[in-house]
Amino acid sequence: MTDYRNAPELQASLLGKTTEYKDSYDASLLYPIARKLNRDDLGIDEQALPFQGEDLWTGYELSWLNGKGKPQVAVAEFVFPCQSPSIIESKSFKLYLNSFNQTRFESMDKVREILEADLSKAVQTPVKVTLYGPDDTSQFAATALPGFCIDELDIEIDTFDLDPALLQLATNSEPVEQTLYSHLLKSNCLITSQPDWASVVIRYKGPQLCHESLLRYLVSFRSHNEFHEQCVERIFSDIMALAKPQELEVYARYTRRGGLDINPYRSTHQQHIPFSLRINRQ
Repeated sequence: MTDYRNAPELQASLLGKTTEYKDSYDASLLYPIARKLNRDDLGIDEQALPFQGEDLWTGYELSWLNGKGKPQVAVAEFVFPCQSPSIIESKSFKLYLNSFNQTRFESMDKVREILEADLSKAVQTPVKVTLYGPDDTSQFAATALPGFCIDELDIEIDTFDLDPALLQLATNSEPVEQTLYSHLLKSNCLITSQPDWASVVIRYKGPQLCHESLLRYLVSFRSHNEFHEQCVERIFSDIMALAKPQELEVYARYTRRGGLDINPYRSTHQQHIPFSLRINRQ
């Protein structure tokens, strides 16, 4: 497995470095990172992706000034298609959003338009931005995850290093249609090694996965260093390689760091996230 932490593109990013926080609008703070870095390691052809999907980011700390200098606040949702050549490095995203703090904008719509234009330019693909006022609480209520939770399986775990070989088919691997989920996914930031915590939903149609092996496999990410999007694409790729299901969806809901949460979704057959989910840890 290739270690990309010393790649020049990642070493040039702002992660793990002391940085000046600007509070005046500055689009140049955005730092794109090529998705190709990790996809090469997984044997994924950028010109023929084996999945569709998107990354849903939530920004909780967006603020700006109106025309009279009065502060405005909002919660933002950003949707990045997984076909985009790049992702935005998360610290640069936070610094970019902070740069709105002391800048005047005529309206919330104007802020949204600027966000969409800057992010779309950075990742070279149209990005959708939705802004919610602080009283739009219904959009952010916690929900139960669909399907069967595998976390209560009474199993012994003795490895916490990523191992795709842990993933096995059930003894009776007759075709099934199942939705499984776990709250025990934990990985680490590729650059800083800070912990990233998530719940993951796996929906598939095909040979049955061994639930115990799936839980051991997910827990084996616990010491693994990789970005959120890369972890989800790895889970998708490993399940596809083993079971070759007719349909597969993998959706992770990560907790926030720096005022942002990242929720990648990958599917064999759907571009847009079909789940309206929110874990209570978010």
